[in-house]
Amino acid sequence: MDKLTLTRLALTAGEPAGVGPELLVRLAATPLAANFVAITDRDLLARAAARCGATIQLLDDDGTDISQRPPGSLRVKHVPLGGLEIPGHPDPRNAHHVLATLREAANGCLSGHYAAVVTAPLQKSSINDAGIPFSGHTEFFAEHSGADVVMMLASPELRVALATTHLPLRAVPAAIDAASLTRTLRIVHRALRDTFGFAEPRIAILGLNPHAGENGHIGHEEIDTIIPVMNKLRQEGMQLLGPLPADTAFVPAQRARYDAVLAMYHDQALPVLKSEAFDRTVNITLGLPFIRTSVDHGTALDLAGTGKADPASLIAAARLALDLVVRSKSL
Repeated sequence: MDKLTLTRLALTAGEPAGVGPELLVRLAATPLAANFVAITDRDLLARAAARCGATIQLLDDDGTDISQRPPGSLRVKHVPLGGLEIPGHPDPRNAHHVLATLREAANGCLSGHYAAVVTAPLQKSSINDAGIPFSGHTEFFAEHSGADVVMMLASPELRVALATTHLPLRAVPAAIDAASLTRTLRIVHRALRDTFGFAEPRIAILGLNPHAGENGHIGHEEIDTIIPVMNKLRQEGMQLLGPLPADTAFVPAQRARYDAVLAMYHDQALPVLKSEAFDRTVNITLGLPFIRTSVDHGTALDLAGTGKADPASLIAAARLALDLVVRSKSL
């Protein structure tokens, strides 16, 4: 009997001067059963391994399938740096390198060459300093794929999607309108069904205001926007709970009632998630035509080059990507 072919996962190293290259080296040392293909500069990985005191076998990716991967080995799709990295000091000369790795990963996923992509953190400011407008991984993959997307962060115990992402608080209410909220909930519902495998997803929606507005006494967004959207989508068959007050939505009795939460803004729910499972939390982009997972932290420039960066979140991201690939094939 032929051995099973390992899933091909694309890995991007993100900011060359950050912890990303070291995290890829640490991931390669795990026994995870995947055909990891690092899309980055080969010599960058070799230098990162030396800084970590790790032994790594770097192999050119020839596109062939494999049935086993010895721990410590990593296939590489070589994308050359623009300038030699200095850990902790991002260099705008490497902006084009970073974007080239993302394009290669996205194109490879769209063509079926890779089953999913797992991304290490990048430095948005360094890309912008190179004169290239750039707002992040999520927006890049969405534009490249022509997809509407939603950011979700997930641990084994909790999944949180965001109605708005990186906005100042004063801009949040205006950003939550009926059209955007409807679009977001449809994307989350479809992903929970088609990617995570929930036959009838149950989604809890948080109110924007304290006590979910308390019947209009502490704000009208729930009455004017959130509840009408929920009622409309319930008529389409969605199982929606709420709007719930954010301060009680995460108690055990409530968690048993839903499969995922939609928060109205970034810091409304993510502190709960990260405080209980920071090293096991994964960033997922819902709505893409391929699976993309990522770490839940930044480039950690202060740790870059020290060999002390914790790879737990990247390992969790790779594990979840593998699980979602398998699950999506079985649906």
